[in-house]
Amino acid sequence: MKITSILILKDVEGSEPVLLASATDLSSFGYFQRGTVKEMIWFVSRTIARRTPPGRRQSVEHEEYLVHCYNRNNLVGMVFANAAYPTRSAFSVINKVLDDYVAAKGDSWMQATVDDREQHAFLEEAIAKFQDPVEADKLMKIQKELDETKFILHKTIDSVLERGEKLDTLVEKSNDLSMASQLFYQQAKKNNQCCKLV
Repeated sequence: MKITSILILKDVEGSEPVLLASATDLSSFGYFQRGTVKEMIWFVSRTIARRTPPGRRQSVEHEEYLVHCYNRNNLVGMVFANAAYPTRSAFSVINKVLDDYVAAKGDSWMQATVDDREQHAFLEEAIAKFQDPVEADKLMKIQKELDETKFILHKTIDSVLERGEKLDTLVEKSNDLSMASQLFYQQAKKNNQCCKLV
C-alpha cells in the first residue's frame, strides 16, 4: 500500500483546472523517469478533476494506480495510490488535506489563476504520515486495536499458568471452589476427553 501523490486543484468551469498544491513521492522511480512521471500525474489529475462534478467522489483506475478524487465546491482533492490502498482511507486523506488547506488559505484559493508547482510541506507530511492507511481511517484504527485486543484475550488459560503447573492441581488446591464445583470440573473434563476420543 503506497500513496504516490496528493494534489489540490481548483476546478474552473470551461477552462483547465488550476494546480493549487501538490506533493509527490517519486522515490520508487528511476532518477531520469521522475520528471516525466510528475508531468503525467499533473496531466491525469487535471483530466480527472475536469470530469468530476462538484459534490462528487470517484476512483479512477490508471495503469497500476487508483486515482481517488473529490470535488468539494470546485476545490478538488486527489490521491494517487496503488490498488491495495483502501478507498475509504484515501478519501479520509483527501478530506483531511482539503480541511487543512482551507484552514490555512481561507477563500484565497478562489482567486488563483496560475499553477503552483512547488512541493508543499503539509502535503509531503501527509504522504509520509498516511502511507499507513490505519492513520487515515479512524474506523480502521479502532478495528486494528480491537483485533490486537482480541488476539491477547484469545490466550488460553494454559498459557497463563506458570511452567509445570496444571489446571487440575490448581483446582484441587483452590479455596475458592466448593467441593461440588471441583467435582463438576473433573466430570466435565472426563466428558470432554471422551468426546475427543470419538
